[in-house]
Amino acid sequence: MAHGAYETEIKLAVPDAKTARRILRAAGFRVSRPRVFESNIIFDTPGLALRQAATLLRVREAGPTATVTYKGPPVASRHKSREELEVAISRAAAMRGIFEHLGFGPVFRYEKFRTEFRRAGASGTAMLDETPVGVYLELEGTSRWIDRTARQLGFAESAYITSSYARLYLDWCERQHVTPSHMVFKAAPRRPVSAR
Repeated sequence: MAHGAYETEIKLAVPDAKTARRILRAAGFRVSRPRVFESNIIFDTPGLALRQAATLLRVREAGPTATVTYKGPPVASRHKSREELEVAISRAAAMRGIFEHLGFGPVFRYEKFRTEFRRAGASGTAMLDETPVGVYLELEGTSRWIDRTARQLGFAESAYITSSYARLYLDWCERQHVTPSHMVFKAAPRRPVSAR
């Protein structure tokens, strides 16, 4: 992603992955990136300075790909729009070590399975996220594309979710009367051992 790029997105809660795939297929979407397991770690200072500034620093491993992402403060609107700077890295463990030496520690870990969908000739992306606290469709593109696509998928503007997965997890814990920890699957999926 280019320097200074803005990400605009919303989430939509869906009953399950099968329903989401059916809705997307009916609207002409096809898989553009197959389902992959994602492990995400959010870093912050001991005083949570990044959280207080509404910014984010994340290391993500998605299959064989690893990235570092910075997200700026969100712009208030019916969509979630914020600056996003992202770079691919070759060794996630080394990057985590660098952050820790610089005074940033891991504060939240979350996992999900993500499948990406696109429609021929369209610029936006629909992502199917299967998480430990529910299944969500994430629409990312221009505001106009998001609104038009959400309507085509059968969702009203009142269904838009702009909360982060950390916020959704905390809300879920409150509803379930569970002490918050990390948003991870009970049994971690088996992944091939990497030589990295």
